[in-house]
Amino acid sequence: MIPALREVDEVQALYLQFLQALADAGFRGDLSPSYASRTVLATDNSIYQVLPQAVVYPRDTRDLQLLAELAEREDFHRVALSPRGGGTGTNGQSLTDGLVVDISRHMNRILEINAGERWVRVQAGVVKDQLNAALKPHGLFFAPELSTSNRATIGGMINTDASGQGSCVYGKTRDHVLQLSTVLLGGELWQSAPVDNEQLQEISGRDDRAGRVHRVCDEIARDKATLIEQRFPKLNRCLTGYDLAHLRRGEQFNLNSVLCGSEGTLGFIAEAKLNLLPIPKCAALVNLKYDHFQDALRDAADLMRGGPMSIETVDSRVLQLAMEDIVWHSVSEFFPDDDRPVKGINLAEFTADSDAELDEALQKFTAHIDALTGQAGKSFGYTIARGHAEVNRIWGMRKRAVGLLGNVQGEKRPIPFVEDTAVPPENLADFIAEFRAVLDDAGLSYGMFGHVDAGVLHVRPAIDMKDPEQAAQIRPITDKVVALTQKYKGLLWGEHGKGVRSEYAPEFFGELYPELQKIKAAFDPRNQLNPGKIATPSRASTLLKIDEVGTRGDLDRQIPVQVWDGYEEGVHCNGNGACFNWNPDDAMCPSYKATRERIHSPKGRASLMREWLRLLSQRNVDAVETARKVREQSFFVGLPRRIVNSLAKARGEYDFNHEVNEAMQGCLGCKSCVGQCPVKVDVPEFRSKFLELYYSRYLRPLKDYFVGSLEFVMPHLARLPQLYNLPLGLKPVRWLLERGLGLADSPLLARKTLRATMEELGVPYASPACLAALGPEQRNRAVIIVQDAFTSYFDAGVVGDTLRLLKQLDFVPLVAPFRANGKPLHVHGFLRQFRRVAQGNSDMLNELAASGVPLVGVDPSMTLTYRAEYRKLLGEGAPRVQLLQEWLAGQLEQLQQQRPRLNPARFQLLPHCSEQTNATASLRDWQSIFEALGLELHTESLGCCGMAGTYGHETAHKETSRTIFQQSWAPHLSRNSGRDKADGDGNLLASGYSCRCQTKRFAGVTLRHPLQGVLAQLRVEG
Repeated sequence: MIPALREVDEVQALYLQFLQALADAGFRGDLSPSYASRTVLATDNSIYQVLPQAVVYPRDTRDLQLLAELAEREDFHRVALSPRGGGTGTNGQSLTDGLVVDISRHMNRILEINAGERWVRVQAGVVKDQLNAALKPHGLFFAPELSTSNRATIGGMINTDASGQGSCVYGKTRDHVLQLSTVLLGGELWQSAPVDNEQLQEISGRDDRAGRVHRVCDEIARDKATLIEQRFPKLNRCLTGYDLAHLRRGEQFNLNSVLCGSEGTLGFIAEAKLNLLPIPKCAALVNLKYDHFQDALRDAADLMRGGPMSIETVDSRVLQLAMEDIVWHSVSEFFPDDDRPVKGINLAEFTADSDAELDEALQKFTAHIDALTGQAGKSFGYTIARGHAEVNRIWGMRKRAVGLLGNVQGEKRPIPFVEDTAVPPENLADFIAEFRAVLDDAGLSYGMFGHVDAGVLHVRPAIDMKDPEQAAQIRPITDKVVALTQKYKGLLWGEHGKGVRSEYAPEFFGELYPELQKIKAAFDPRNQLNPGKIATPSRASTLLKIDEVGTRGDLDRQIPVQVWDGYEEGVHCNGNGACFNWNPDDAMCPSYKATRERIHSPKGRASLMREWLRLLSQRNVDAVETARKVREQSFFVGLPRRIVNSLAKARGEYDFNHEVNEAMQGCLGCKSCVGQCPVKVDVPEFRSKFLELYYSRYLRPLKDYFVGSLEFVMPHLARLPQLYNLPLGLKPVRWLLERGLGLADSPLLARKTLRATMEELGVPYASPACLAALGPEQRNRAVIIVQDAFTSYFDAGVVGDTLRLLKQLDFVPLVAPFRANGKPLHVHGFLRQFRRVAQGNSDMLNELAASGVPLVGVDPSMTLTYRAEYRKLLGEGAPRVQLLQEWLAGQLEQLQQQRPRLNPARFQLLPHCSEQTNATASLRDWQSIFEALGLELHTESLGCCGMAGTYGHETAHKETSRTIFQQSWAPHLSRNSGRDKADGDGNLLASGYSCRCQTKRFAGVTLRHPLQGVLAQLRVEG
């Protein structure tokens, strides 16, 4: 049964009835009328925000047919249905105040690969990069490229007729669609592919919707052929949606030219058969630097004559943003520091089937460049990236450009509303000059990049949409850009679809617009499918207008400034969807990958946070001020209220706080979002703030107190570890912990304590007096190991082996006295306690650091807390604690001297996800360390292990933790089976305590720390 809301209006009641009818009819997918789900899908990557009535997640084509059948019933004629894929649209294409049909959760299977005939059949929810990863072993790929390829679905690409880099060679999505399976209104499933005149006549004679559609489209193609030829511009990008120009090709009729780009206004794309191309064997990228962005644009036309497959351009603003992002570590070698400032770059791509062919093309191209070096308006330098791996690194930087434009300080944020214009390439430079003048006259800052070979420009002016005066600029600027594109014989929608900007369709299509209305009416006579986009079925219904659809800014301005600033780590999410990355071997947001629930993504949680703050503000509750008061209260203040509220919660009383809490509880706190989100959304930070307030209103579970106190009780329990370990071996105790306390598979304390190892090795605790006693030579080789509760007490052998190795390598290790780090407190929202712990720990560590001896942490997650949570709280007062590898990478000369003492060996490093995403450069440090010691190290690319501190030990999360582990880590371990067993003799290394714990737990594999791997190769003399 579909749960009824307490108070519903007539529209909500209609949609709840529709959902109930779906359930009664046997709908196999998921139905969600929850406010959380609706809120998360109320936004995409556009400026708009439209709250849907509900969300459905069909499981298969039959579910789509049920939706279309029910919508045909007279009592449901007012139900609007809008399909949604990756949700990355920049024009509100999938936003609706009706029912969202999200095909990405379940309909994401690759059904058939025919490598011999070079085609593939997929469900519409398959992600482009997912598809190409499956095709790579066959030497094939699906060609249309786009910056959101790691989360954009094939259905979404078809619905927007997507294309991007390389489109002059590879074309658009429609150029590679062989056949579509589309569910039409009423439930009919139609297989569309090119047909000849005889087949068309047979289809047109049918007395059903498919027949009617073919008759109407064929009539338009024949009767309006001359007008179509005149009206459709001869551009690589064409007029997105209802592509009349390609309905007929010779004697063939292809309905797919109308369906591709239709944005869900004509039917539901269920499956697609796609054409595939061979992957070029060789690739190179010539990276050219310019004094001015305008020079890069004007030079592109000349460069195209040199034969590159594509040319992309990036201006200095976007380039600077890339330099400040983690992506720069992977490409900086191709853009060396130069006294001459770079104000624009062109990226010219070459592909070939042999090295000789590629060499010839590059030699010809670079000779042309060299001959023009020094001339005005030409490149003043270039580098060459060669090979798919290197080329893809630079394209990865370029792909992040859209999101990076949103990563600026202040409230004026670059936003999409005129960002994908297209003009003939020969007109691009002049067009951009006038475009820039429009933005400059409006006093707006902006960044630019684009596909200069196709004449497509991406530009996002910076506007604070919370300010009504600034938001009012959307209309006049758009109108001026529309006029400019017409002046230069171009289009407003070159790449990202129409959506809300369909308002300008009648102006661009002119006399052909009524023909589009005929097509819409044939498919959707009552305007139920994604209404207001591209075309209406009659004059009785209207297109959406850019300044009449609700925006995020309309709602965000209801949040007081001090509250907005207090939650800045979440409110600036722009919906770019980078957190929907499909790849299980990418660390970004493991909770979304495991659940496929949008609420369990950074974008989802940020959306819920913004709405939570807005609703509080409507009730005159200042979240920042309330949090301040909570921190000043004792535990017992408000306890009766928390008990009463918790009893109401147990009775099932609705509170939006509970929906937000559900989303926040699913976060692992891995902080991959901070490192990988282009706008640096920090879910763990605003999650802790939410939990602090939530548990000032409701009772906390006992496990939170246990986890929060763990760092404080461990030193006492470690004195007699068996008193802790023995009970955990008893089934009744384990049952009680799992069912009563909510904790599963609790780790055991190390049998040999760290203190015992220190005494054995003669390693002292660091103190001001001890440090002062060091001689100059000792001080130069000294290092202070900063303890954390997890490695010091549960994995003390790792710390002990670290000390042992450091002594063997002629360093002077000392150990800082143990003080709680406080990270578990922060994770669970004990922010008052965290402040106290962080301040005390910082005071001690700063006193030790005053000696000049570096502080180094062993566990990545705990160590990175000092440069994240501590820095945010204490600013410059936070202690500087390096990762082990960061410090050792500065001691390469001493390591090289020890090289003869080590046996050569090869290792594979499985890095901690926080280390991968928030200290990316440090992974290279591990490689330089091993290289200096004569050892070979390969760093694996993989996702989260699923443990993340105590997350994996919480009963409620155990199965999700297992799922996350199975998605990435388990396959990597399986590929190395036989080499890494419980005896620890294998070549796999893991830098994180959580990762080593998780692999032992779920795979029975004991992994070593990287320094344990080094220690095993050391030949100890004498």
